[in-house]
Formats: sequence, structure tokens, C-alpha cells
Amino acid sequence: MTDHKGYEIVELARKSGKIKKGTNEVTKLLERGTAKAVVYAADCNPKEIVMHLPLLAKEKDVPCFEVPSKEELGAAAGLTKPTAAVVITDLGEAKNAL
Repeated sequence: MTDHKGYEIVELARKSGKIKKGTNEVTKLLERGTAKAVVYAADCNPKEIVMHLPLLAKEKDVPCFEVPSKEELGAAAGLTKPTAAVVITDLGEAKNAL
């Protein structure tokens, strides 16, 4: 689902829970079953970088959010650079937003 709520969830989890950044980390933690939520950017180029994430998240029954901008996703994750994807391993206060 495309949602600006993804940014809010990442920000809340960054402040009160635990997040990891990057497509490889997201994939690894989804496969291990430790992911609580996934947020990925729609403007990744090439799209193949993040195409597998919604399918894998659905398979693992993990909430998955698409947000419009990797720049804004990076900012929400506390980075100065863009990021394609973020995985939340401890929701913290983001539990209520989910």
C-alpha cells in the first residue's frame, strides 16, 4: 500500500524502537523472521531493487508500506542520504501507529 504513514512509523520506531536500513538488511531480516514492518521507496531506480520486498513481506505476514520518496525515507530513518528500504525490528511507539 502506498502511504505517507510509512514515514511516521519509521520515525517513531527510530526514536523508541529499532530499525535497520538498506534493501539487503530488510531482505535478510524478513527471511529470518525478525522483521515487524517494512517500508520501501517507490522511486528506486531500477525498480528491481525493492520489487521483491512486498512479496516477501506478504509471505512472512509482515506489514509493508510503500512511500513515494527515498530521500524522505532516509530522513525519516535519521540519515543524511536516501535509503531504498527500512525494516523495523522493534516497533516501540510505532506499535500504536500500525
